[in-house]
Amino acid sequence: MDPFIKLSARAVPLDLVNIDTDRIVPARFLRRPRSAGYQNFLFNDLREQEPGFALNRPEYQGAKILVAAENFGCGSSREGAVWALAGIGLRAWIAPSFGDIFFENSFKNGVLAFTLPHGRVAALRQQIAAAPEAQLSIDLPAQTLTSPDGSIDHFEIDPFRKECLLAGVDEIDLTLRYEPDIQAFEQRQRIERPWLARNT
Repeated sequence: MDPFIKLSARAVPLDLVNIDTDRIVPARFLRRPRSAGYQNFLFNDLREQEPGFALNRPEYQGAKILVAAENFGCGSSREGAVWALAGIGLRAWIAPSFGDIFFENSFKNGVLAFTLPHGRVAALRQQIAAAPEAQLSIDLPAQTLTSPDGSIDHFEIDPFRKECLLAGVDEIDLTLRYEPDIQAFEQRQRIERPWLARNT
């Protein structure tokens, strides 16, 4: 994964509340492997039904930040929803609240997700809609978001998730950093507790 340190980029606003993972990637596409390109199925039904949907509009193409409404990513556990959003180049999403599993999956895929109060997020969406070319700036080390109007918001993030994003690693990568220690431990176990080795 690419490290996430600072990001200044255009954003796309989504005003719909309670966007569940089935709307992000409809269930009929989930049998396909990740290599099929989940970004091709992103909001498939909404994009077909609503030509004016934000992600269909040219002014939001290439945006790297998503500013959503309440309870974004709710519903069932579908990592494909994160794959699809990240697949179009989004590196961060902001909302007043997220579905818990979607929130966890975001970090596992190198995406920064954080919450701000409802009023602040609504104001951000309004600013973006009024000036789609404007940029938001995220500073992960400082945990700040600078809005197009220059206002600065501080956001909270779990220290472990922050460390992983800054380093561009996931839990597996972090574990592999300790591979020599793990191998040494296993060697000691085979000597000190040989009966365990017989059962593996």
